[in-house]
Amino acid sequence: MSMRQRTRKASVVLGAAALVVGMAACSSDGGGGGDGDTVEITFLSQNGEPGATAAQELVDAFNAANEDVVVTLEVQPGGTEGDNLMKTKLATGEMADVFHYNSGSLLQALNPDQNLVDLSDQEWADSLVEDMRTVVSTDNGFYGAPWGTTQAGAIMYNKPIYEELGLEVPTDWASFMANNQAILDSGIAAPIIQTYGDTWTSQLFVLGDFANVAAQDPDWAQEYTAHNRFYVDEPALQGFANQQEAHEAGYFNEDFASALYDDGVRMLATGEGAHYPILTSAIGAVRQNYADNIEDVGVFALPAQDAADTRLTVWLPNAMYIPNTTEGDELEAAKRFIAFALSEEGCRIQTDTLGPSGPFATDACTLPDDAPPTLTEVQAYFDAGQTGPALEFLSPIKGPNLEQLTVEVGSGIRPAADAAALYDQDVEKQAQQLGLEGW
Repeated sequence: MSMRQRTRKASVVLGAAALVVGMAACSSDGGGGGDGDTVEITFLSQNGEPGATAAQELVDAFNAANEDVVVTLEVQPGGTEGDNLMKTKLATGEMADVFHYNSGSLLQALNPDQNLVDLSDQEWADSLVEDMRTVVSTDNGFYGAPWGTTQAGAIMYNKPIYEELGLEVPTDWASFMANNQAILDSGIAAPIIQTYGDTWTSQLFVLGDFANVAAQDPDWAQEYTAHNRFYVDEPALQGFANQQEAHEAGYFNEDFASALYDDGVRMLATGEGAHYPILTSAIGAVRQNYADNIEDVGVFALPAQDAADTRLTVWLPNAMYIPNTTEGDELEAAKRFIAFALSEEGCRIQTDTLGPSGPFATDACTLPDDAPPTLTEVQAYFDAGQTGPALEFLSPIKGPNLEQLTVEVGSGIRPAADAAALYDQDVEKQAQQLGLEGW
């Protein structure tokens, strides 16, 4: 399961259903149906929360502002079931006029050049950050508008500990390890928080290092997909090796094997631990459960061995697309609906309902003035051009056993090189199932 499937919480608790939102007549901005007629279109989204609520609020707001278009919201499960439904609807010509779906490698599996409308002529198209443009495009077209915010796989850290010990944010691995030793010497028992009771959290040393890998080998993801790059070799091996080194140095909390994600969030927020390699969506849990400590949590990129290679690995949001079966007046209405999602009102709905876990992937939306330091510090990496997409946005290959292997490496059970070799084997079956060339 991908990290974004873990965090987007697309819970399959409702069957595929449809919610019809009535039109509220306010003022017309022209276009659409002509001669006073209304154009009816459908918008398909997932039924997990808070996404379903945000989708309905978007539809409500658009319908209230446009008397010549009526949007009907449909919802369906996310995850693997949703992926299969998407492919079936596109193949049978039954896709909604606008739909919300993954960006990156899962989008590529929908054959966007054959199935989607190119949106490169839209006014908002140039507002996307480069990482987002990359994961909603092919060599032949540009297809998606982001809905939601980014998140990063990074080191979230306790700022008061850094201030008390006079530490600086590290930009290379040696400096990071020196900080950990200083923290341990100060009497804090957990320089690095690990929570293997929730095994998915063990993967961040590897997954959060990928932008550093790509900085050293820009073709790595493409060549990995072609079976020409391997985790057992540098630079990709380094993520496993760093996790092994951190464990052997004794920098983990004593209960790392059983601690849960919620424990990690608590330790980070309250200063029981100093560093937590995790997705920045964790700031939502800090806000909910430790609001008084929200200003105490910062973030920095997992350091590469060389500071020149250090980049922040980011998970991009899902996006909104139009299938090429949407035509005529419906196509124009669908484009207006997507543009509305990136309007001031659409951005407000995203902020209020979805809650930012990182910067927006478009300049059309901005973080609120009261955004916590974690989010503004991630924004600084975007502003400096020091980011890169997580591997799962650039390659469809991710083996099912990575989290078990990273638990073993982080527990001292298996050496990094052995785990990397096993992971290279782990991905082969999936690649073969996908029918990828070279496997």
